[in-house]
Amino acid sequence: QVTSFQGVAVRSLSTSSPHEHPEHGRLVYKGNLAKTVLGVKFFSYSTSIFNLFMMPYIMLKSGIGVDSLLLQGAFYGLIGFFTFVTPVTLHILTKGYVIRLYYKDEMDTYTAITYNAILAEKVTVFHQKDVKIPDITKMFTTFYAKTKSMLVNPTLFPNPQDYNHLMGYDKSSLFELEEVKEADERK
Repeated sequence: QVTSFQGVAVRSLSTSSPHEHPEHGRLVYKGNLAKTVLGVKFFSYSTSIFNLFMMPYIMLKSGIGVDSLLLQGAFYGLIGFFTFVTPVTLHILTKGYVIRLYYKDEMDTYTAITYNAILAEKVTVFHQKDVKIPDITKMFTTFYAKTKSMLVNPTLFPNPQDYNHLMGYDKSSLFELEEVKEADERK
């Protein structure tokens, strides 16, 4: 494949499809809010860092008009509290949002890509048997991979069978019912 950009030839030698990753496997899911999550977290972090650098200047130059040291401490404490609480809350709410999910057929393993606290991509590898579906629907959790909560949108899987396999819905419950009946008959 040869593409030309203003007279400069660029050659791409790729043997795999754009949905294949040599290390992780086949791309089965891509979250549509990945850029939004990254942008909101980046904006929150940058405003918090700006606030931290501006706080000494504000403290030196501001005239709150209150002579009470207690009220001034409460004011600066409130500003400092929200400087740290907003990014931490955003991280807690979005840490399980899966931006990409890969599946490796040979090993029956999944690789989930999420953002960590410093906005870098974090890789979590798990087996389908490690997937646990919460008994009670949780707001920011679709399933647990080992002990980590993960959030995916089932409608964004191009192939519904991939979602069914991930969640274990493709396993026949008929065998489980027969096993339960046999166990009851033995008693």
